[in-house]
Amino acid sequence: MVLAVFFAASPIFPSHPVLEHALPQLSEYGFFLEPIKEQIPTGLVLPYAIASPLFSDYAEKLRFIKVPKNETISHDEDLELDYPVGTFLIKTFYYLSDNRDLDSERRLIETRILKKTTSEWIAIPYVWNEDQTDAVLALAGHRTDVSWIHRDGTPINILYSIPNMNQCKSCHVYKNVQQPIGPKVRNLNIEFSYDEGKKNQLEKWISIGILESFNELSSLPRTVDYENPHDGTLDERARAWLDINCAHCHRKGGPAETSGLHLDLEESDPTKLGIFKPPVAAGRGAGDRKYNIVPGKPEESIMEYRITSTDPGVMMPELSRKLVHDEGVKLIQAWIKEMPEGR
Repeated sequence: MVLAVFFAASPIFPSHPVLEHALPQLSEYGFFLEPIKEQIPTGLVLPYAIASPLFSDYAEKLRFIKVPKNETISHDEDLELDYPVGTFLIKTFYYLSDNRDLDSERRLIETRILKKTTSEWIAIPYVWNEDQTDAVLALAGHRTDVSWIHRDGTPINILYSIPNMNQCKSCHVYKNVQQPIGPKVRNLNIEFSYDEGKKNQLEKWISIGILESFNELSSLPRTVDYENPHDGTLDERARAWLDINCAHCHRKGGPAETSGLHLDLEESDPTKLGIFKPPVAAGRGAGDRKYNIVPGKPEESIMEYRITSTDPGVMMPELSRKLVHDEGVKLIQAWIKEMPEGR
């Protein structure tokens, strides 16, 4: 798989459409000050965060955005963001050697770039070298061993998978067009610690001119932080977890739309959310359970069965994990258990 990194970036694929926008090494974009492993942004590059992050085998993430100079992100009445052509979204995945110690050694694993073109967003993946001096273009994906001490003191080792071009697109497609998943208005509507202090991210983006203003910022929706038990209700936190981990496919216009299981925050139909909903296609993925959600009984719910599995033919989400998200599973189990039993 190491060879695949260099093979994908070689000149023998000059006609690959992504190569028209991709540079061989991450450092060539000029997103970060040297040494770039410190991830200190330059110029128009701005760090950001989202309210509830996607689970990726406990990897931590650094997020950045670069909007072209004198360009602005606009939005419509439904709060859908329209990023200008040439916008970059940059996300670096990393692990601390010891999750109990925030000052322990940090290993950068991959950096994924989304670039807005005239027709859609394109995904450009990079793999960090062992010396942590740069990251190399990896259109074919990559695999690498990752080890760390977990929060409970348990040593963990996994074969970490960096998705290839097709795998990136399988999650990021909405209405047949590749698009970002996380940076929506409600996910960005949180405070972020900037050099000058904490500030709401939407206010910050508006103040520096990269985002069109809103009529009433205080009335905008906000996704809760599912990891924070004090932020929102159990229902809000569980829905936030499902929204970021599952709804990029399970929503109207998503790759799993035909399943009839829609898990985005905007969905309000109980059946589409899975309550007493039988699967469209039975099989191993159902685990001999009849419904996606059986209120009050997580142990009888297909949803619980799939998110607790690491079997590639059963588990959900299908990509970006080798491990079970223990905290997420407990959250969904508690959510289902709290639902009133019966129809």
